Amino acid sequence: MAKSKAKPKAKKAASKPRKKSGLSQITYTVSSELQEIVKSKKLTRPQIVKQLWVYIKAHKCQDMKNKRMIIPDQKLSEVLGKKPVDMLKMAGLLNKHISK
Repeated sequence: MAKSKAKPKAKKAASKPRKKSGLSQITYTVSSELQEIVKSKKLTRPQIVKQLWVYIKAHKCQDMKNKRMIIPDQKLSEVLGKKPVDMLKMAGLLNKHISK
């Protein structure tokens, strides 16, 4: 039996840089309460969440036993409320403090 020769693979054309998704391009205006935490008036949503986590880690607002729970301090309670908040619910509570 004759073996067939493998065809050489075609080289891929230089790919274009990927476009960013819609959320990472839209800048939002931040409320005055949230400005004290994120230190900026306008940010994209991913940047807001990132800065919020920087604040939470720096001020040790995360529950040590259950790291999913955020225990707000004085500034953070103005944004998230007084009760401990699950980290997945935190994004929904931010909507009140973000506008286009």
